[in-house]
Amino acid sequence: MTEKGRIKVRWVKSQIGYDRRQRATLRGLGFRRLNQTVDVEDTPAVRGMINKVIHLVVVEEG
Repeated sequence: MTEKGRIKVRWVKSQIGYDRRQRATLRGLGFRRLNQTVDVEDTPAVRGMINKVIHLVVVEEG
């Protein structure tokens, strides 16, 4: 279980063929490789980043 104010996000689809900005957004969220899970703060800025790459990631807990 994550602590309050945190979200677990898993990168599930390759970034190949997508815009450079979407690749940068994945890096900004802390991803390094496919199928990696990161624990990020639940802020409006992070929510916006997740929404920009929602087709590439899965929010596991929220």
